[in-house]
Amino acid sequence: MTESTQNISNSNNTLIWLKRGVWLYFYLLLFEGALRKWVLPSLSDALLIVRDPLAILLLFFAWKANILKLNGYITVMTFIGVASIITTFLTGHQNLFVTIYGARILLIQFPFIFLIGTVFDKSDVLQIGKQMLWIALPMTILITLQFYSPQSAWVNRGVGGDMEGAGFSGALGFFRPPGTFSFTNGNTFFYQLLACFILMFWLTPKYINKLILVLATICLVIAIPISISRTLLFSVIITLAFYFSALYFRPQFFKKLFLFLASLMIVGIIVSNLDFLDTATEAFNSRFENASESEGGLEGTLIDRYLGGFISAITNSQNIPFFGYGLGMGTNAGSQLLTGGTTFLIAEEEWARTIGEMGLILGLGVILIRVLLSASFGFKSFNALKKQNVVPWMLLSFVLLIVPQGQWAQPTALGFAVFVTGLMIASFQPTSSTSN
Repeated sequence: MTESTQNISNSNNTLIWLKRGVWLYFYLLLFEGALRKWVLPSLSDALLIVRDPLAILLLFFAWKANILKLNGYITVMTFIGVASIITTFLTGHQNLFVTIYGARILLIQFPFIFLIGTVFDKSDVLQIGKQMLWIALPMTILITLQFYSPQSAWVNRGVGGDMEGAGFSGALGFFRPPGTFSFTNGNTFFYQLLACFILMFWLTPKYINKLILVLATICLVIAIPISISRTLLFSVIITLAFYFSALYFRPQFFKKLFLFLASLMIVGIIVSNLDFLDTATEAFNSRFENASESEGGLEGTLIDRYLGGFISAITNSQNIPFFGYGLGMGTNAGSQLLTGGTTFLIAEEEWARTIGEMGLILGLGVILIRVLLSASFGFKSFNALKKQNVVPWMLLSFVLLIVPQGQWAQPTALGFAVFVTGLMIASFQPTSSTSN
């Protein structure tokens, strides 16, 4: 075997192991909360960042094998991250552990996006989608049990074995179920991503077993009222809008539209005859009406929450030090380390937190990178759609919600943002010889 052949073989072996590592990241993202609540509650604090050591290890081997290439996004984000570490110790809170916790978002998780996009390709993304559809079946059973069980029940046990429960305030005395996640937002993210894959497979049904597709669709419809999550409902509506726009570019447009609407009608009839959903639907409607009234209707829920956060982050920045208060201070973990309690020391909104931690210049730099990355995906996805590749277009419906303004300070939200963005990049890649 020549030296060149040996190098190629070693590179392929490394690529295979990197792919396995990304799959492990995926499973840890979905089941890290289950480990923290039910399996290893005594290690719940350490498991909070269990994906970070894995990401570091995979990044190291990808760098060593020259598989992951630097690009402008990684370079600028790394510069901002290093600069923010320096300013944190010069003018910020100066706490080492809080700084590391905040810096990992920029220096570990953000580059990991591009590692996923490098080692995965479109076939791997489809495999992830199939896994999501299979997992949807037990996940929906679990959140239904959590919804109808008291918070003291084992299925509702909180992080670290907390007997007060992991559910979050919902409506009519019912709580929003967290599924296998540490907090209820993970359950919402799971079904948001699931909606992308379900509708993608409806566009390209040749890639999936039809029975599983129908069952997963039923699970998604059931999960909306069970979750008591308006965010989930709005995100599914947005994904549906992407589906119908993608359908326009597919051959036999009217035939596929009729098939989807007929299938959706059948799913609706099945779900409407499930008596156990009546209570959940009533609770969901109550939550929707009460929250909409308090936030000023649809405008307050969507426009103010999404666009208003950027405006308020800028207008309130005059009270923030030039280099901010320091990395990690705006996270719940940082708050716990600094004060002993989990309160928002800077702001709950993502853009305000980012500027509050790093100051106006560096903070706006991070925001700009995230916005430009999302815009770039938008253009590339539309071009791919016109070439009959619907996968990135459907993932874009989730990326636009979680990347520009998603709350990356929260580990589960960060994990989903990193993973789905990596899948977005991978969906542009043609199938390679190392795909399984």
